[in-house]
Amino acid sequence: MNDVVATPRTALLAGATGLLGSALLPMLLAGKQYCSVHVLLRRAAPDIKASAKLKVHQVDFARLPAAFPTVDDVFIALGTTIKVAGSEGAFRQVDFEFVVNTARAARAAGARRLAVVSALGADAESRVFYNRVKGEMQAAIAQLGYESVVIAQPSLLLGDRAALGQPARGGEILAARLLGPLGWMLPKGVRPIPARAVASALLAAILDAIPGVRVLKSGAMQARDQP
Repeated sequence: MNDVVATPRTALLAGATGLLGSALLPMLLAGKQYCSVHVLLRRAAPDIKASAKLKVHQVDFARLPAAFPTVDDVFIALGTTIKVAGSEGAFRQVDFEFVVNTARAARAAGARRLAVVSALGADAESRVFYNRVKGEMQAAIAQLGYESVVIAQPSLLLGDRAALGQPARGGEILAARLLGPLGWMLPKGVRPIPARAVASALLAAILDAIPGVRVLKSGAMQARDQP
């Protein structure tokens, strides 16, 4: 019996130094599905380990290069908070403009599958600015012509931001403290979720290559062995 081996694909990751991106990058590099992984960075990241598969590009997300990497699959884990960004305008630039512009540039260069990290509660009609921006971003990327789009909507992410040199987020600290004694009482849909679980679900969904736009809810991305 002859085994059919899928042709290795190429991937691009934007947001590799964040909590979720740093969980996703090792998965992309370790898997046999990808022969090369392009990473877009705003600044040098010496903590990212070298790999024969890894190709690092230092870019300005406000002015992406015309010679954009040609890849099959795109993963975008860019994001900030209004507090860190300093204003609503600065937040929107990262979470809407940078995300959409990256997705658009990759599509123009030939990418066919797109995975984007959004947030629980994303809604273009929301009165909450954060949720509205996330919802508008989702609507925009869905119109770019990708064959397959996967949007992850995680609840509060769990992970070690300090190890990444990032400031702690108050909501995530509180969530982590509550998860131990009270986590079992929370519905899966709103329960804080490890960044690694989201990264794993996002990768699996992209490799499934189901046509159209899919939304991964936080509860569905929780580890199956959790109650």
